Amino acid sequence: MIQPIKHVLWATDFSAESKEALAYADFFAKTYKAKLTALHVVPDFAPALYEAWPEAEALLLGQIEANKAKAKAQLERMCETEHVCPTKIAVAEGPAAKVILQTAKKEGADLIVIGRKGRTGGEQNLIGGVANRILRGSRVPVLVTKGTTAKPEAIKKILVPTDFTAAEDIERDHAWRLAKTLGASLMFLYVLELFGHDFRLTDEMFAVVLKKLQARKKREHKAVEIGEDVVKAVHGWEGIVDYARSKDYELIVMSTTVKRLSRFFLGSTTEKVIAHSNVPVYAIPRER
Repeated sequence: MIQPIKHVLWATDFSAESKEALAYADFFAKTYKAKLTALHVVPDFAPALYEAWPEAEALLLGQIEANKAKAKAQLERMCETEHVCPTKIAVAEGPAAKVILQTAKKEGADLIVIGRKGRTGGEQNLIGGVANRILRGSRVPVLVTKGTTAKPEAIKKILVPTDFTAAEDIERDHAWRLAKTLGASLMFLYVLELFGHDFRLTDEMFAVVLKKLQARKKREHKAVEIGEDVVKAVHGWEGIVDYARSKDYELIVMSTTVKRLSRFFLGSTTEKVIAHSNVPVYAIPRER
């Protein structure tokens, strides 16, 4: 069962991208009346460095503690500097992705919000290594922001790439619940990677999905506007990115790595969408 968002974890390295991620974390926390935890992870030095330079161990440990104190002071000033007041702030040390995932589990976070690259991401790697590992390891949804300075005032248009598999029900459920809370519309998009596809078959698959959603709308007495569209593209991720950009969507909802190799949208597709899209992606964790 999908749990409501009661606790948002925002992880920051104080980069410009993590600052934008904060705006989305604050938006979701306020929308859902959820707790907001702000986390900064100070990287530890490699054990090999301590072994190779034992006389400098005290100096290196002192530097870590100084960095932690500086980060804590910066987070404590957020109410004043960013006009965002977290429920809790945390500063830890170690491998960033590992610590973020451990903190999310320990604190009972329902949503992790991060920037796409942070300080360590280069143009040759459009998704930072930390974000990539979080996407692959998280057991809760991860919202990856797009890397601009925009601040969300509202999210009214949600795009949901679809491949019509039964396993995709969890994605549709997440998207539906988001749309209900945010007052947004849903667009289900199917991307044809190969030409010559039978559009009649696509129409039949859409009819099954929409029938379920219409029944849910009637059952829950909630007017969520839903639609469907089919586009052609050389690659699935390109079709998703272009559609979201050209139609001014404000959020993309899709899953990360999955077990079933037969699925059309594998984790690599989600990662490419995150890497190239100018729209935030709400990534749902892989099947366990």
